[in-house]
Amino acid sequence: MNKFTPTKPAGARSVDDITGSRRLRRMRKADWSRRLVQENRLTVDDLIWPIFVVDGKNVREPIAAMPGVFRLSIDLAVKEAERAAKLGIPALATFPNVDIALRDQTGSHILDPDNVINRATRAIKDAVPEIGIITDAALDPFTSHGHDGILRDGIIVNDETVEQVTAAAVIQAAAGADIIAPSDMMDGRIGAIRDALDANGFQDVAIMSYATKFASAFYGPYREAVGTAGLLKGDKKTYYIDHANSDEAVREAEQDIAEGADMLMVKPGLPYLDIIRRLKDEFQMPTFAYQVSGEYSMIKAAAANGWIDGEKAMLESLLAFKRAGCDGILTYFAPEVATMLKE
Repeated sequence: MNKFTPTKPAGARSVDDITGSRRLRRMRKADWSRRLVQENRLTVDDLIWPIFVVDGKNVREPIAAMPGVFRLSIDLAVKEAERAAKLGIPALATFPNVDIALRDQTGSHILDPDNVINRATRAIKDAVPEIGIITDAALDPFTSHGHDGILRDGIIVNDETVEQVTAAAVIQAAAGADIIAPSDMMDGRIGAIRDALDANGFQDVAIMSYATKFASAFYGPYREAVGTAGLLKGDKKTYYIDHANSDEAVREAEQDIAEGADMLMVKPGLPYLDIIRRLKDEFQMPTFAYQVSGEYSMIKAAAANGWIDGEKAMLESLLAFKRAGCDGILTYFAPEVATMLKE
């Protein structure tokens, strides 16, 4: 076989001629110079930690689909909140897994001031008043069918759901929630919640709108965590956004801002970095992403199999949110990342 030797073109230009002496590798040559010109940074101030709470005492149940994540009884949730505060994590987002006997067609248990989510809020705020508490007023952990709204004749009814979600939001604020983050995607919920919070003296309670929550395949492990995986009848496409649509996502965000949202959230995260960028550029609002359970579990599973460096992939994924325009990230990696940053 003849060996081919490329011929250098006559009068070939040097690299300096080609680049005009603009060699972009100059600032990559050393660690100090790379740090000097780094455009985005991840800090502990960017982290919100979602946790799952259950009834009982000293309960720490592993979630099989989410390695390293647990359902916690309130006493242990308080201890984790104390740990989070010491690490500098600004806020927790709490989600309940309630007994199946307490779930019904309308998710009425969400209106109980002493349900597990409200008791968890009070206990955490009593023990760790400096940490922020974000609660979700959606009905899915409380319904017997796993939907985020009230189911009537096979249809998720919008206005009745908004009424119940709004009442739940006021009860959660009364328990001490600092931010209400309704994830149900019902039309008009943000404005209704804002009016109700203000009318009940909770003008200082903020609303983080799940402005663009997509009908995604990445929620599976979360549904195991809150106990809705085996309950869900059908899908959620009549109220979550089609993942093919970005203009619709912008319209949803614009509507929520007009109704009084203080912050916007994009959920899921990594598959929707383009949406994050669009919302930040369009509205210049505080913008967050939820790195959802499926995203977390894929990194954990691949790392466990030795296919990727889990720590590096975790940090790279979180920095991607910052690069896209996020002001913060809800992530199950929060305590792990905060510990690394502190060390």
